[in-house]
Amino acid sequence: MSGRQSNKLPNNLPQLQNLIKRDPQSYVEEFLQQYRHYQSNVQIFKLQPDKPNKELAELIMFLAQIGHCYLQHLSTFPQELTELLLSHHTVIDHDLRMTFCKALILMRNKDLINPTGLLELFFELLRCHDKLLRKTLYTHIVTDIKNINSKHKNNKVNTTLQNFMYTMLRDNNPIAAKSSLDVMVELYRRNIWNDAKTVNVITTACFSKVTKILVAGLKFFLGKDEDEKNDSDSESETEGVSARDLMVRYSTGKKSSKNKKKLERAMKVLKKNKKKKKAEVFNFSAIHLIHDPQDFSEKLLKQLETSKDRFEVKIMIMELISRLVGIHELFLFNFYPFVQRFLQPHQREVTKILLCAAQATHQLVPPEVIESVIMTIANNFVTDRNSGEVMTVGINAIKEVVARCPLAITEALLQDLAQYKTHKDKNVMMAAKGLIHLFRSLNPKMLHKKDRGRPTEASVEAKIKEYGELEAKDYIPGAEVLEVEEEKEEGEEDDDGWESASISDDDEDGEWIDVHHSSDEDTGEVVEKIQKMPVEEQKAKAAAVSASRLLTQDDFKKIRLVQMAKDFNAAPGKGQKRKIVESDDEGDRGELLTLRDIEKLHKKPKSDKETRLATAMAGRTDRKEFVKKRTKLNPHASTSNKEKKRNKNFMMIRQSQNVRTKGKRSFREKQLSLRNALLKKRKAHK
Repeated sequence: MSGRQSNKLPNNLPQLQNLIKRDPQSYVEEFLQQYRHYQSNVQIFKLQPDKPNKELAELIMFLAQIGHCYLQHLSTFPQELTELLLSHHTVIDHDLRMTFCKALILMRNKDLINPTGLLELFFELLRCHDKLLRKTLYTHIVTDIKNINSKHKNNKVNTTLQNFMYTMLRDNNPIAAKSSLDVMVELYRRNIWNDAKTVNVITTACFSKVTKILVAGLKFFLGKDEDEKNDSDSESETEGVSARDLMVRYSTGKKSSKNKKKLERAMKVLKKNKKKKKAEVFNFSAIHLIHDPQDFSEKLLKQLETSKDRFEVKIMIMELISRLVGIHELFLFNFYPFVQRFLQPHQREVTKILLCAAQATHQLVPPEVIESVIMTIANNFVTDRNSGEVMTVGINAIKEVVARCPLAITEALLQDLAQYKTHKDKNVMMAAKGLIHLFRSLNPKMLHKKDRGRPTEASVEAKIKEYGELEAKDYIPGAEVLEVEEEKEEGEEDDDGWESASISDDDEDGEWIDVHHSSDEDTGEVVEKIQKMPVEEQKAKAAAVSASRLLTQDDFKKIRLVQMAKDFNAAPGKGQKRKIVESDDEGDRGELLTLRDIEKLHKKPKSDKETRLATAMAGRTDRKEFVKKRTKLNPHASTSNKEKKRNKNFMMIRQSQNVRTKGKRSFREKQLSLRNALLKKRKAHK
């Protein structure tokens, strides 16, 4: 005991804590002494809860550290801390409140506290006006729920907490409601609470009267941060282009080693920036998990029509409604006239509004509803009184709308827009050609004969379905290629001796090598063989293959190549075949449109003078000045007569003797004057 007294254990809590963890049974008396001391400090704290108490904080952390050593004595200790926080969390000193929470977190990590009660307590504490405390609680809540569901889903705890969070989102305290929403969004993004119940609880945030909660809910369903996106638009030009854009830019010009080096440098910068830039994540699964998207979109539209929020918030609501309508193919006819009001070239964020109009279009919408939207875009954007960029955006928007609802455009309007293929502005010209190319695959008969292009197998068969018309097939079109390939492979197996060749007899190893066969040539042979078949035989083979086997991803890839061949091969008797090239642009249209689809500019506009000057000045940051700056010893001194004469207006001195005789100087006098001036200038720079 003499050693313990010399160390003053009752007053040296860190040392006592270390000794207790090593040998709890030998220090029971010291522990009980500190525990009684803690209880007396708690009574003092209850009398004055708003006063700081450093001694109580040290004792609480000491007991939390050794709580697992004396479970019997400290069985009520966590409950006491919980009750103290619930009773006094609004008036307690912020440092002492943080100590209480850290002690509870420490004991929860040691599995000494039930998670449900503690998490509910922490959600209540999110009401406190203490940013550091809310950040600490947020981190613990997310981590604790993640650990609870690490091995398997704990549905009992999850259901209890989700129900509690649903009440928290409706809480009158906006800080607590926003923190609860942030927790749920983070748990969803970490695939911990990625069920439909979580998503539908978050939908209630989209109707909050608090703007921060409303925006957080909208961003969750939109799946991206609008502020980050706007910042990315102001980045350098190289970050905004793709590898394909660079290839087109540097390959269409003069072929030289200088341009080749420029391309290589640009590709390196693009590759480096792609590593730094985080890919955008779009929460399609969250939109798909909404129980009643029709009712949800109707409520959002009603809120949008009466909203008094900022214009940026209205744009986000509009974008979410358009995605709901487009993905779920909803009927929300009042949305199109509302969007139509904003379709003006001078409207702020008009490209996003055009994007919403296109995204909210699908084949189930009656064509007469969309037709008014298309006419508004054509009348307001695609006119010669507008700039080339405005016309390009208008034509691209019409293209995306009619790609989803082809019946909405009239033949007269389509042919009128197709005439812009000869416009002097390259952007307008390319946008019009894109619209023509779209209808070559949808319905070439709506175009002028000169715009239909070379007939192909696909264009001959192309036809726009009437509204509500369905074309149900009992087979997969193009599946006949699988049977033809199998027959070809069986024929090659019979001639297996021709597939390999022996190396020369002089070779010591005597190895065998396989002769390389081009897959492109094989595909071309198969396509040619299929084209020679009658149409009925192709359908019969496709139906047999579809009914007899399960198709893999490789099978679908082969089928897609055959279907693409119809787009490039000329129709029978209509000329030569084209080369089959697999392009990314010819793939299936995704569910989500991007601003690039609307703002597709093939030629960027010239920069104005201010932009070019700012770019030039930015490149001169490390450039040294060539003129030596002269500074006066006394900046407040008056100028000399010589300086005054130099700065005098010419009209005041043109009648002087020096000026009049200067033009009458001889050649020799001019030489001497120039020599003296150069000598004087050289001395001044030394």
